[in-house]
Amino acid sequence: MAVKLICASHSPLMEFASPQDQTQEKNVRDTFKQLAEKVKEYDPTLIIAYGPDHFNGFFYDLMPSFCVGIRATAAGDWNYGPGEINVPEDTAKLLIRSVLDDGIDIAYSYRMQADHGVTQPLHFLCDGQLNRYATIPIFINSAAVPLPTVQRTIQLGKAVGQFLKTLKLENERILILGTGGLSHDPPTPQIGSVPPEMEEFLIAGRNPSPESRNIRQSKVIAVGQKLASGDKSVAVPLNSQWDKNLLELFKKADFDTLLKMTEEDIREQGGRGGQEVRCWIAALATMQTLGEYEMEIHCYEAISEWIAGFSIVSAEFQNKGLYI
Repeated sequence: MAVKLICASHSPLMEFASPQDQTQEKNVRDTFKQLAEKVKEYDPTLIIAYGPDHFNGFFYDLMPSFCVGIRATAAGDWNYGPGEINVPEDTAKLLIRSVLDDGIDIAYSYRMQADHGVTQPLHFLCDGQLNRYATIPIFINSAAVPLPTVQRTIQLGKAVGQFLKTLKLENERILILGTGGLSHDPPTPQIGSVPPEMEEFLIAGRNPSPESRNIRQSKVIAVGQKLASGDKSVAVPLNSQWDKNLLELFKKADFDTLLKMTEEDIREQGGRGGQEVRCWIAALATMQTLGEYEMEIHCYEAISEWIAGFSIVSAEFQNKGLYI
């Protein structure tokens, strides 16, 4: 069984705003194209996709820390989708059973709606075909406080890694995908500090009208434009130094340092969206459970217009010939 990893930032503004420095956008898009070619050549038999949600599929009426999609569709936000995600149900159920047996009380859904946190990287890495490869989406709550601890997130990643060890099929080719982060502070409303109508949306806002979705998305676009113009009042500015420090921790597989990170620390340094680094951490913990890895940083760009400290990395085992 072969295993590879890709972690990538995401930004829904990629199709709605262009950076003043066009070399930044070119670097990101070229990197996605190069890795998409590698994914096509690798032809994964299974993708494990760790991703967050931005109050498009998961709400406060019942908010899990972690959730596996047994069946899943694209939420359709930011024009990624709609459409079904190609979830191998039997494998997803085996994964759930294994993770539960490892002591992680994970939720699961037969009707998961995966938003751009999962669908955008699948779009760019899979030639725009969300259902091209068998994919098990694993949601990690990174927006609806209180959030799962980094320590528990690492335990989740390790439990999934232990499950993958049981897949003894010689021709299995696994791609572990982590998406989200790095530093960014989109205008995500916070329960407890919003008017009643917005609180109701945070509790049960599924399947909004196209008009409602467009109004919400236009507010995000406006924040990106203001941030790019130098208006620091609209969001926590991007934190390139924090991002680069994190990338080095990821590269060294320094989980001892990562598990010390708190929700408050991440919010202060990386903004509200910085909490999504949990998805990278879980993905890397899964990879590390299977073997010592070497990580390559393909790009890093701080793009205010996209409200994103944007990076894309990949990893393979140090022993390139290693098969689990």
